[in-house]
This record gives sequence, structure tokens and C-alpha cells, in this order.
Amino acid sequence: MKYYYLIFRYLIRFSVLGGLLYLRNVVDRHKDFLNDAYQILYSIISFLLFLIIVNIVTAVLIMLYRLRKNLPYKFTDNVINGINNLYYLIVTFGVIMMFLGFWDIDIKSLLTSLSIVAAALAIISKEYVNSIISGFIISFSHEISIDDYVKISGQKGKILDISLAKITLINDDDDILFIPNDKVYLGEIINYTKREIRKVSIDFELSLKYFTSIEHLERALVASLKDYNSYIEEGSYNLKVVEVKHDYLFLKFQYTIKEINRDIERSIRKLTIRQIVNNIQETRIQKEEKDH
Repeated sequence: MKYYYLIFRYLIRFSVLGGLLYLRNVVDRHKDFLNDAYQILYSIISFLLFLIIVNIVTAVLIMLYRLRKNLPYKFTDNVINGINNLYYLIVTFGVIMMFLGFWDIDIKSLLTSLSIVAAALAIISKEYVNSIISGFIISFSHEISIDDYVKISGQKGKILDISLAKITLINDDDDILFIPNDKVYLGEIINYTKREIRKVSIDFELSLKYFTSIEHLERALVASLKDYNSYIEEGSYNLKVVEVKHDYLFLKFQYTIKEINRDIERSIRKLTIRQIVNNIQETRIQKEEKDH
């Protein structure tokens, strides 16, 4: 059924292409009759021809890539995203050309006369152009991909999308972040998915007035994760003192998961943080009772 649907879509595209070619010939034959409307109609039909040809080429490239990689029909990765982004860029250029064609403007003459303006626009739009170029490089590279769990410029999360100008990231708090492509390309990236890092670290600070002992806190944290023991390697729990300050400790709670599962990891992380808060609350109550 899926293949019949694909064949039907291509038949529609080629039928539209043939219809537009016929329509352009009709407009050409009635050029004198159409007078001023000819240029507008010719530009619109030329744009639609350009659009359908680019659409067919894009669809064929994506189809060949899917067949080569044996990817499902609706699956999207970096390369497919990159091809689609290139398609949108070409279509935008085609729209500009169509509007210029309405007034029969010669592109070479326009670019020559507006060279100073073009230079100014290039300077103004430099950052946006850099983001677009960086986006293409990222899309066709294998450093990061959609659904990878990464750390970019200090922000950790899963990549949802790679667009022309920005990368969409969802962090552990379910916040959606948009990071410019040029910052991603030039910045430091840690790809946890590619490296298959199974050790998880949770950093936190604890005031000394709510601190009892490392052993007590570690036992409480391990006990709180008993429902997740099947996902965590036995004996991998470790609570480390990273730094000692005047009135607080900087701690790191680590464990190793058996296989990479970001949903399970997030659930464990949330449960651990809640247990730390509960431990602080229990310690505060115990100290208040002692004082009374």
C-alpha cells in the first residue's frame, strides 16, 4: 500500500509538471493578447515549474537515500533534514526571482546597481548566513544527529530538530532550547549517545548544617532507587566529595546504568534529587527536635 501511495504521489508531481509546461506554451502563444498580464503570468508559471522540479529532485534524493540506508518512510535524520533545508533555501530564492520577474527586471543589472546595498546586507546578515552554513555542515556530518543526547555550550539534552538556523534541544527539565547553528558548530560538544556513556553523575551542593555523614546519605540515596535496581549495575553506586567549602559540600552521586535509556535516566535523576531534598528536610527536623 505504501509503494502505491508513493507511485501515486510521483504521478501527481509529473502530471502537474506536464500541465505547467503546456500552460506556459499557451501563455507564450497568446503573449500579444495578454499584454501587461503576460509578464506576471509567465513569472508565476515559471516559478511553479521551478518549484515542482526542485520538489521532484528533492523527493528522489530523499527516496534514494532512504533505500540506501534502509530507513523507514517517515524516519528523519540529519541528511534528510539537510536536503529539506536546502530545498527551502532554493524555494525562497525562487520566490524572490518570481517577484523580480513581475517587472521584467534583469538580475545582472540589479546586482550591479545594488552592489553597495548588497554588501551592506551581507554584513548585516553575516550571523544568519553563518548559522545557515553551519547548519548544512552539521546536517551532513556524523558528529550529532536527531535524538542524540548531547551537551552543547553547557546545555544538556536530546536533539529534537536541526533547522536552517537553529538546533532544537529538550533538556532534563523538559525545557525547549533553541541554539544557533554557528554556536553549536564552533562550540564544545559532548555526544553521550555516540560515546555510549553509561555512567551517570548527579552534582549537587549540600549545606553543612543539613549534613550527617557521607555513608548515611549514600545509603538513603541507594535505598530510594531500589525500584530501579534492574536498570543499574550492582555495586556501581558511589557518592563522592568533590570539594569542601566553608559552609557547604560539593558532592557527586554516580552510578552505571546497564543500557542507555534516557527516559529511565531522567526518572532516576528526579528521584535522586527528591531524596536529597527529603534527606535535608529530615535532618532539619531532627536538629530542631534536639534543640527543643
